[in-house]
Amino acid sequence: MEKIFGDSNQLMPDAITVITRELGVSREEVTDITALKRGMTNRSFRFSCRGKKYIIRVPGEGTGKLINRAQEAAVYHTIAEKNIGDDIVYIDPREGYKITLFLERARVCNPNNADDVEKCMKRLREFHELGLKVDHEFNIFRQIDFYESLWNGAPSAYKDYEEVKERVFSLQPYINAHIDRKVLAHIDAVPDNFLFVGNEAGEEEIRLIDWEYAGMQDPHVDIAMFCIYALYDREQVDRLIEAYFPEGCPAEIHTKIYCYIAACGLLWSNWCEYKRKLGIEFGEYALRQYDYAREYCRLAQEEQKEQEGADHV
Repeated sequence: MEKIFGDSNQLMPDAITVITRELGVSREEVTDITALKRGMTNRSFRFSCRGKKYIIRVPGEGTGKLINRAQEAAVYHTIAEKNIGDDIVYIDPREGYKITLFLERARVCNPNNADDVEKCMKRLREFHELGLKVDHEFNIFRQIDFYESLWNGAPSAYKDYEEVKERVFSLQPYINAHIDRKVLAHIDAVPDNFLFVGNEAGEEEIRLIDWEYAGMQDPHVDIAMFCIYALYDREQVDRLIEAYFPEGCPAEIHTKIYCYIAACGLLWSNWCEYKRKLGIEFGEYALRQYDYAREYCRLAQEEQKEQEGADHV
């Protein structure tokens, strides 16, 4: 397939063809094409057509190996009509093109704003409590191995990778013992994917966008994902957990979330290592993900020992 965007930030012919075909318009009716911020997985462009504004997502480098587009389309079908996500006009379950209505008066969550974060955690919990289901699961530990396999035998950039991976995988029994239920989880529930959308009355509603990785999973994984993308320190992590659990978080669940931070840190570290091999660098983000794997293994194990000690008192 022809490259769909170039270094010039111009939308390429294949993507234009998708727009004209799916909207039933001529090329001349597609105007005001603007490149938006490059995402970690895709590129997005805003455009106008017949008095409306849209966004088209085009898949980035290597995403064909990273994303199951048929599963993504199934997720969007599941959340349709529930006013949870972005307003889908078209989604391609094979190539990954997606056209959505452009949401006016929208902003992303500020992870350093306590009010924003509290509202996002409330919205996230409301979504989880819907108990939605799909036919596929996002298996964190399987995905860690999968991303590693994409290195094609090349070693990790981190000298203690095998040791850290072994420690992360040793957390599985504790995690499995404390999973209450699995529901449709977003998986990529990071601050940039919580969109505050204003209405005519000046009120804001929160939408969750970009459901590429979504699948059945323990909902508490989404808490961990928010933390590690926001590059939170431990104090901020604990405050986020409190925001999701205003009634108080049981010690076992708190420790399980630490386990997820470790596992998800290694997951995205492996993802970043694959991207690095494609020539795409994520700088501090990549380093911090690996640090989460190392540090939160230790913290989770310390909390487990404290709980074991309390049980014997």
